[in-house]
Amino acid sequence: MAQPQDKKPQVDAKDSELHKIYVAGGCFWGVEEYFSRIPGVKDVTSGYANSTVENPSYQLVCTGSTHAAETVCILYDPHTVSLTTLIRQYFKIIDPTSLNKQGNDRGTQYRTGVYYTDEADIPVLEAVFSEVEKTLDKPLVTELMPLENFYEAEDYHQDYLVKNPGGYCHIDFSTLNDLELEPVENTESQPDDQSILVDPSLYTKPSADKIKDMLTPEQYDITQNDGTERAFTGEYWNTFEAGIYVDIVTGEPLFSSSSKFESGCGWPSFSEPIDPAVIVERADGSFGMQRTEVRSRVGDSHLGHVFDDGPAELGGLRYCIDSAALKFIPYDEMEAAGYGEFMPLCEQPHA
Repeated sequence: MAQPQDKKPQVDAKDSELHKIYVAGGCFWGVEEYFSRIPGVKDVTSGYANSTVENPSYQLVCTGSTHAAETVCILYDPHTVSLTTLIRQYFKIIDPTSLNKQGNDRGTQYRTGVYYTDEADIPVLEAVFSEVEKTLDKPLVTELMPLENFYEAEDYHQDYLVKNPGGYCHIDFSTLNDLELEPVENTESQPDDQSILVDPSLYTKPSADKIKDMLTPEQYDITQNDGTERAFTGEYWNTFEAGIYVDIVTGEPLFSSSSKFESGCGWPSFSEPIDPAVIVERADGSFGMQRTEVRSRVGDSHLGHVFDDGPAELGGLRYCIDSAALKFIPYDEMEAAGYGEFMPLCEQPHA
């Protein structure tokens, strides 16, 4: 396997803007070094995740008695590299069908897994897992679960391949050659404030019982059972006044009136979401068609589909959304409803 070179990308983001995700992919020496090479990653720490023993040693972990997995904590700037990109790269360096073994290593401590601390990451992670699973001819055995605990490994494990360039490594670093970072808007270069990031921690998905009580039967069927309203029957298909469209389940901002346009399809159509991160895309092969489903990030609500037949001058996309999955808040009510920061985005819609 290709060995790493001792040079790391620099990250200028403030600590408060950084995010964490934990991945297990066999021996953590190579996994740590691999992710440290990705632009947008500020730091990677080797450790032991989901151990049944507090603060286990490497020797104890190797016995298999702690149920700990050799794991790395990835601290990254989501404005530079997306969680989707990181997890897609992760699947390039592991065998997700191999149980408790990667490279030359065997044992439960070498199992593969992705462990999250932010529930808002779940839809993104599930989407990538589903994407990968469709390419496999064997069952996917990589864990996807919340992080229970994480204990940093001993000092000699940290930056191991930097200290020992010829050390053991089962990772193929050549997969970094295919790395493609998703384009990220630079908000500092846009004084007109046309790019706003939505903070997922401000929105919460209610319990299943609460969701059922708060929605109409149609809203429930569409958002929770992937239903679809009939064309030209939804509340907002012909609404073009200024305002914001939010997830009816969580209130998370999704689309602004300035991105809405008349498509003639009978459903609300938008050229882009307020923040690309609020939308989760999934492959949809239902009804004998190959489509791309769109869901909300925090609520995991089914919203509709996205197509590439939108107006070229608006970017070429058409987010075809069910009215029943949305709540519209008129411009003059946004401040009182807590959406004042998004008012600059909600000017006149596209005709």
